[in-house]
Amino acid sequence: MEIQLAEHAGFCFGVERAVNTVYEKLKTGRPIYTYGPIVHNEEVVRELEERGVKVIADEEALKKAVPEKDAIIVVRAHGIPERIYLELEEKGFEVVDATCPFVKKIHKTVRDRSEDGDEILIAGDPDHPEIAGICGWSEGRNTVLKDVSDFERFVPEEGKRYTLVFQTTFNHKKYQEIIEILQKKGYNVNVVNTICNATDERQRSAEALAAKADAMIVIGSSTSSNTGKLYEICRSKCEKTYYVHTPDELNMEEIKSANLVGITAGASTPQKLIEEVQNNVRGTYF
Repeated sequence: MEIQLAEHAGFCFGVERAVNTVYEKLKTGRPIYTYGPIVHNEEVVRELEERGVKVIADEEALKKAVPEKDAIIVVRAHGIPERIYLELEEKGFEVVDATCPFVKKIHKTVRDRSEDGDEILIAGDPDHPEIAGICGWSEGRNTVLKDVSDFERFVPEEGKRYTLVFQTTFNHKKYQEIIEILQKKGYNVNVVNTICNATDERQRSAEALAAKADAMIVIGSSTSSNTGKLYEICRSKCEKTYYVHTPDELNMEEIKSANLVGITAGASTPQKLIEEVQNNVRGTYF
């Protein structure tokens, strides 16, 4: 059996930056909070909580929060609506912004284009915190379209100008399909490709590996949007694709007959989890 890791897998720049920011702030000895889980990986969040980091889950929890003196709150990698920054400061937190720079660029695009009168279209998961954050930077109306079928049904209002942005982890193939739909229908939409390079590289390398693998393992949290998309892509190329969060979730019997086992991991998956899965597979067969 051969075990091969995708060329691009695991922590991306934005996630690593956010996690490192929390660890740096822990060195101050001051009370540290994050607004929402800093990244979508339960193991990372658990380790931070063991070091004393507290999570304010959402706006409802924020209303009830009574921060200690000198408390620092680190804004999660997914970003937050503009109004939340003001609420955090009113609560007495020192705010440290660890929003992924690629997400911050979307916030600026949405703010600038909506101030100029455009209605904002956002391609992505409406239940994802990144999308909630993006919506919170629009000065006017915005519409979230989750999938290709939503764009097939979308009909713009006559006389309105639109700007379309994408969740940073959006599927690159679906992006191409959406562009084709807009061109076919002749809609006048200003398209801004805001899918980050790391996402594109991770998806392409996972797809290439899954196309030749007998079994594929995708590592990441069930709450991670980008990991879910990796699973979809790999599953379309390799029937025996398995989505696991920790090594314990992998049933080795299911892949024992594979000649080539491919492994990839979402952007919020730490290196040690990837290594644990690799070592478990190696330990079973070698």
